[in-house]
Amino acid sequence: MPGLVVRMLEAAGISDGDKVLEIGTGTGYSTALMCHRLGPAAVTSVEYDPMVAGRAREALAAVGYAPTLVTGDGLAGYDKNAEYDRLIATCSIRYVPLPWLWQVRDGGTITAPLSGWLGGGAFAHLTLADDGTAGGRFLRDDLHFMTARPHGRPPLASPHLGIGETRDGRVDPRVLDDRTGLFVAQLAVPSAVRLGGGDEVVLWDVGTGSLAEVTAGTVRQRGPLRLWDAVEDAVLTWRAAGSPDQTAFGLTVAPGRQYVWLGEPDGPSWDLPA
Repeated sequence: MPGLVVRMLEAAGISDGDKVLEIGTGTGYSTALMCHRLGPAAVTSVEYDPMVAGRAREALAAVGYAPTLVTGDGLAGYDKNAEYDRLIATCSIRYVPLPWLWQVRDGGTITAPLSGWLGGGAFAHLTLADDGTAGGRFLRDDLHFMTARPHGRPPLASPHLGIGETRDGRVDPRVLDDRTGLFVAQLAVPSAVRLGGGDEVVLWDVGTGSLAEVTAGTVRQRGPLRLWDAVEDAVLTWRAAGSPDQTAFGLTVAPGRQYVWLGEPDGPSWDLPA
């Protein structure tokens, strides 16, 4: 964990004089590092779990640090100490909460792991523009943290299989075993979860009940969304671009829309479930 935290702080580009909002205090380790570098007055940290927050407060006090520590929903940020130069999230998110944009200054940055219900992810580093939007390419680092609780996958029952329309598949389901392939598939079906793996995969959309059962040669689908159709279209678009890794993708966040793009902001894109 310490190495993971240091990589996060390095990726965020935190430097002397910065004022930082941290989402997810956790043990307080990263908070302590920032207090040492920036001074406690420059650090605000929000923790969702009251017990975790209490232990972190005690640990920080024991080493002589008293930053602003808040117990609450980090997805709302903490506007009382805004504006911030840097916002870092030591939890994974499905989309960027808009309050974060409002609390970071123009030219400031948001650094957070992006993840989803299929298990795919990318590491976002966004810069705030003066028009209230944020954007940037994903970083090469593959950092994973616990998902923010409001963004976690809902509980599921077992689906009924073997029902639906069948056709030949265009993409082998083992594409989901590839880190970037899984990320691309998730962009296409952001509200779906994955059951199984390898050459036998089930995708289940938790909002509509749509289902796709996929083997190496056959696709069976039912429901209002054709999940595997969407996955195949996204994967084939990615392959046509040369199957690049996540650094070829970027994220644009605006009040009315958040979307991941491939190549350039005006290239192929997929909306996030904001």
